[in-house]
Amino acid sequence: MSSRKKLKELVAAKRGVIVPGAFNALSARVIADLGFEALYITGAGVTNMWFGMPDQGFMGLAEIADHTARIRDAVELPLLVDADTGFGNALNVYHTVRTLERAGADCIQLEDQVAPKRCGHFAGKDVISTEEAVSKIKAAVDARRDPDFLIMARTDAAAVHGFEAAVERAQLFAEAGADILFVEAVTTAEEIRALPQRLATPQLMNMVIGGKTPIFNATELGELGFGIVLYANAALQGAVMGMQKALGVLRDEREILESGGLVTPFAERQRLVGKPDWDVLEKRYI
Repeated sequence: MSSRKKLKELVAAKRGVIVPGAFNALSARVIADLGFEALYITGAGVTNMWFGMPDQGFMGLAEIADHTARIRDAVELPLLVDADTGFGNALNVYHTVRTLERAGADCIQLEDQVAPKRCGHFAGKDVISTEEAVSKIKAAVDARRDPDFLIMARTDAAAVHGFEAAVERAQLFAEAGADILFVEAVTTAEEIRALPQRLATPQLMNMVIGGKTPIFNATELGELGFGIVLYANAALQGAVMGMQKALGVLRDEREILESGGLVTPFAERQRLVGKPDWDVLEKRYI
């Protein structure tokens, strides 16, 4: 089964499959190695880890396409790719879908923020008109070459116009052809529980650690009827803490050992990047 068909099955099952975010090929390999069923290429993560900048619209199409292609080469899991606002108007969205589909994405996420966008859990967001947002979803649907390629439509309208307006937009996105709906930054448990009752199209719920949305266990979210439970930057936040701990010990004690439990062993690092496979390949040709 292709990764796109697999993703369609995962989403349609509405069982709350956990999808972690990857910010580079190595983080994608770790996600795959731990047995997760799909991964999300996070725009915030790429911006934070690649540029050292906040998630405020600094990432462009070229950067996310490059990361998508590298991650596609590294893992076979279904890839959901964060494409922010589509990097422009409906025509730009059309080009973005073509570019990311060619790079190996299985699903593209588009949002309705005014550019430059910002993290859904930052203050100061604004959204484009409903009409323009719907037209961009229609352009994305028209642009895909493979009918199994999925379009995920995100709305940030809850923070600007309220929960009801966000639900209305999401329904219009579904009618425009979106395969997955993503109502971002809801702020109450009641809103989370209401979404699967209000919207029939499969949905993603975003669990931002430290963000505005209450944290629910993924099992409960699956029971409520969500297709995907996104932890877009759990790996990033864990990696940053790991670096801070290991480097803090190195700074203070002037050495660091495998036995200290702060670093991945050398052999494990080589396994994760596939060195044994490259050793076998080397023997075949040299």
